Amino acid sequence: MDDDKERFLKEFGEHYGYPNSPKNIDQIRSSEFKRLEQIVYLDHAGATLYSESQMEAILKNFTTNVYGNPHSQSDTSSATSDLVRSARQQVLEYCNASPKDYKCIFTSGATAALKLVGEAFPWSKESCFMYTMENHNSVLGIREYALAKGADALAVDVEEIENRNGHPRSDQSSLKLSQRSTQRRSGTGIQEDNITTSSLGSAYNLFAFPSECNFSGMKFSLDLVKLMKEDSERVLEGSPYSSGRWMVLIDAAKGCSTQPPDLATFPADFVAISFYKIFGYPTGLGALIARTDAAKLLKKTYFSGGTVAASIADTDFVRRREGIEESFEDGTISFLSLASLHHGFRIINNLTLNAIDRHTSCLASYVRKMLLALRHGNGAAVCTLYGDLTKMSSCEWGPTISFNIKRPDGSWHGYREVEKLASLSGIQLRTGCFCNPGACAKYLGLSHIDLLSNFEAGHVCWDDNDILDGKPVGAVRISFGYMSTFEDAKKFISFLVNSFVSLPISSVKDYLSSRESMPSSSEDGHLTAITVYPIKSCAGFSVDRWPLSSTGLQHDREWLLRSASGEILTQKKCYDKEVDLWFTNAIGRPCTLLRCFPSENRCFVDENRNVGVCRDVDCKLNFVNEAQLLLVSEESVSELNRRIISNLKKGSNEQPVNLDPMIFRPNLVISGAEPFAEDNWRSLIIGKAYFTSLGGCNRCQMINLDPHTGHVRISKEPLATLASFRRLKGKIFFGILLRYENRDAVEGLKDNEDSAPLIQVGQRVYPELRVE
Repeated sequence: MDDDKERFLKEFGEHYGYPNSPKNIDQIRSSEFKRLEQIVYLDHAGATLYSESQMEAILKNFTTNVYGNPHSQSDTSSATSDLVRSARQQVLEYCNASPKDYKCIFTSGATAALKLVGEAFPWSKESCFMYTMENHNSVLGIREYALAKGADALAVDVEEIENRNGHPRSDQSSLKLSQRSTQRRSGTGIQEDNITTSSLGSAYNLFAFPSECNFSGMKFSLDLVKLMKEDSERVLEGSPYSSGRWMVLIDAAKGCSTQPPDLATFPADFVAISFYKIFGYPTGLGALIARTDAAKLLKKTYFSGGTVAASIADTDFVRRREGIEESFEDGTISFLSLASLHHGFRIINNLTLNAIDRHTSCLASYVRKMLLALRHGNGAAVCTLYGDLTKMSSCEWGPTISFNIKRPDGSWHGYREVEKLASLSGIQLRTGCFCNPGACAKYLGLSHIDLLSNFEAGHVCWDDNDILDGKPVGAVRISFGYMSTFEDAKKFISFLVNSFVSLPISSVKDYLSSRESMPSSSEDGHLTAITVYPIKSCAGFSVDRWPLSSTGLQHDREWLLRSASGEILTQKKCYDKEVDLWFTNAIGRPCTLLRCFPSENRCFVDENRNVGVCRDVDCKLNFVNEAQLLLVSEESVSELNRRIISNLKKGSNEQPVNLDPMIFRPNLVISGAEPFAEDNWRSLIIGKAYFTSLGGCNRCQMINLDPHTGHVRISKEPLATLASFRRLKGKIFFGILLRYENRDAVEGLKDNEDSAPLIQVGQRVYPELRVE
């Protein structure tokens, strides 16, 4: 056992590893999650993982039993109905809810459960929908139903009231709701003249909060349930809604994985849960646990198969089923998914929820402490953690941590940079705002003006715009599950230290000394290879000489393949029907071969069909990503190979990678210059052709593909090593982008092979250095 783990166990050993369960954590990982040997999975808040024995039990169940549609009276249908009843009971027991007081309505997920409440709630112009800032978009969406009915909506912050000694009180009286501005929807056609104090007092209002914030990991006090149902006049003092009839909705999609709400103690009206967040499988299945009295107030409009006792097709007659579950479960429920729940709950029950909560919480506590302790060489903090870690001392924290990383000068590393480098190290995490805009804006300090400006600048969910106006627009999130280990946590901390903690000054000097000891060579060289790639992202062919055109190398990236849906086909993810069919068969999906006519081209379209402006906006372009040409140096490739070999740990089973320049898909390869001398070239001449350098080429996972097969290599190289010394402002550079300056071209004259200038292998390369 290493020293780090020994120190960890000394502090957390009582809570770590399930010592009282049939299997401890090491046995669970080795027998149930062998697929995680090379992966550190840290996105359990997004989706936790299913175990091998769980799936084996499900398969055995399906192959030995016959389950029919439950909307019938056959034996197989009756077996399914029994299974559904058992599943409802398990879900209610999971939240300690009595079947006399609560009903379990199965839905397609937690989002569908929340939507059901929103669309069926008895909204009126006197109603109010109130919710905490730290709510998922699926909760915020309920606002649309409320506003459309003329109701008000407002966000609140939950605060603690301290006693005279400066410590939080221990009961629900310690909680205070700080209200933000009220939202109203104009143009609903609803008259407000008749709204009175008495009508406000009789209206139904809805308060929503998450049991655990999926952004920060903070667990909300379930005392909020009793607070709103029993003490709304005090907590909403001065508000016209203080005397209204308040109902409470808990979004437990995240919190249910470690600490489901105890509904016997905290009788919320509605609880939304999602099963793949708890035990990984099945996806697409959730539930709404509804208090019986509250469920009877929901007003459902639509009816469907399974929800009616009788209906007539050619007249306005329908009688709905009286059972609450039956009246809300439209169509045939996902009964095979329901058959899988038992096997997931069996795992949770064997480990026990209390043990899972303690195990995951101690891992998160350890990582929080380590992140807060990380320092750069100049003493500056490396990580900024989100969530009020100091004031809300009485609250608990779930196994979720969100943070951002700073450079020694105080500027930010973009979260997408962290995500890309983590992926190269076999670490899977999540970045962005996690569909929680309120928490994101609150903890990152983004004003309404910031958010609108970011949107107008083109920022949307899941894009690569992670830093705007010097501020992060999202965060990095890691989260632990019941099968997470100390080794997962340690590998993650090591990754951060190796990738983002600045070296002490002495180490920098050692690095510079090693660079000075390298043999020097001339600043120029000669052209050793020319490659043309006629079809974007397909293989190229080598030539000894080739004509230049107004778009760079003639016919380079002049064609691309597009799927039937419009997706641009690349290795990362028309002429006639015969040609299209050939490519369709070769690729295994319908596609069309398109040719570019570059007279007006000033942009590129990536594989996600996003249009972006190329770096080179002053010349004609084919289907290139940023510029006409890419140049790499053989000496730079050799230096990269040297670093990869030196980075291999002794005793590692990983084989050294001997990189060929062609993995970078260059148009031009040169030799004879010092490694990375091309970084400082402003322009260059090859033969009689003049080229302008547009700067370094930002590299991605494409260079980890085998250029001959198109398959991803098991190795994380070369991108991982490049990231260790060629990273600038979140981008990883290798090679330079060029624009051919066609100085002798006549405006409007079409390029042709007879008149076009040529470049040829063996020609000298004469660079012009940048002047700083």
